[in-house]
Amino acid sequence: MTQELRRSLGVFDAVVIGLGSMVGAGIFVALAPAARAAGSGLLLGLALAAVVAYCNAMSSARLAALYPASGGTYVYGRERLGAFWGYLAGWAFVVGKTASCAAMALTVGAYAWPGQEHAVAVASVVALTAVNYGGVQKSAWLTRAIVAVVLAVLAAVVVSSLGSGSAGFGRLDVGADTSVGGVLQAAGLLFFAFAGYARIATLGEEVRDPARTIPRAIPLALGIALVVYVCVAVSVLSVLGAGELGRATAPLADAVRAADAQWLAPVVRVGAAVAALGSLLALILGVSRTTLAMARDGHLPTALAAVHPRFQVPHRAELAVGAVVAVVAATADVRGAIGFSSFGVLVYYTIANASAWTLGSRNRVLASTGLVGCLGLAFALPLSSVVAGAAVLAGGAVLYGVRLCRG
Repeated sequence: MTQELRRSLGVFDAVVIGLGSMVGAGIFVALAPAARAAGSGLLLGLALAAVVAYCNAMSSARLAALYPASGGTYVYGRERLGAFWGYLAGWAFVVGKTASCAAMALTVGAYAWPGQEHAVAVASVVALTAVNYGGVQKSAWLTRAIVAVVLAVLAAVVVSSLGSGSAGFGRLDVGADTSVGGVLQAAGLLFFAFAGYARIATLGEEVRDPARTIPRAIPLALGIALVVYVCVAVSVLSVLGAGELGRATAPLADAVRAADAQWLAPVVRVGAAVAALGSLLALILGVSRTTLAMARDGHLPTALAAVHPRFQVPHRAELAVGAVVAVVAATADVRGAIGFSSFGVLVYYTIANASAWTLGSRNRVLASTGLVGCLGLAFALPLSSVVAGAAVLAGGAVLYGVRLCRG
């Protein structure tokens, strides 16, 4: 049984998978809590999140070209900083993103069939796990369709909002309701929406000519996502204003209603469900590949390192991740209890930037900026998120120590 994954993804597919991860459900929900934190300084928070994401993307692209294996920052930390730091990055990603998978599945259910969220969530996880099991190329084809639908819905939101008489660009001005702490917290919350480009690096073992493909695909995906986010944020903020946006439970649907395009609200709801499906698909891909890498090193059960002889995917890791996510989605509502996921992702990228810093002076400015930015945004998150995230990391460190003592 071969242990290598099939290299079948080109630049276009890699960019689409990155976009499917980023231009997903985050943009439908992240703007409201960010507006509550930053007020009229929302766009400043978005700009800061974009700068930090760019630094992280460049660090990840450089490392992925050198280490084109499944696992992303788990591999980079292990190779550049030592086994513990790689393990810590992998632990933060697997635990945090597994919770994110369950939350995203429940988001699909909430939009697609209110009142039957858990049943729809489990069905979504089973269906997407089956797609991933059939090969990464099938996942890429489905992601293309999802991204096309989501971009069309977001374009309709932007055009209807900016073209209405309700739009007022004076609402974009930064006012007295903005503080440095609020902008930092908003940037930390919005960073969640940018983090999906890491999926390209995590799938490094399935990308053709990774030394060329990954450094091209990551900045392309990030740049397209940034343009989309800016357009959506400007249009929604111009219609609702920071105060009303901060109070919104479905900000994009509220924006089209305020723009006298009520007919578009159900379309936005469908778009949000499809976007959540896209994010869930990419999350399952990323978590299963990191699980594969950690299983290869014995940090997780080695049986999970198996690769399917026909489809050349980590089928046992995919099934295990799908099963865990389905159980969590069926038995608990974790949509409001995954603040530690944002903290964990920022720690994950801190380790990526620290790894890139060791590559030499040419990389150190961006790597240092990204590292400081990630730590700053992590500790600017709400205290409950910081405490929960630190507890998860501490738990992982304890398990690592126990394994060393037994080994």
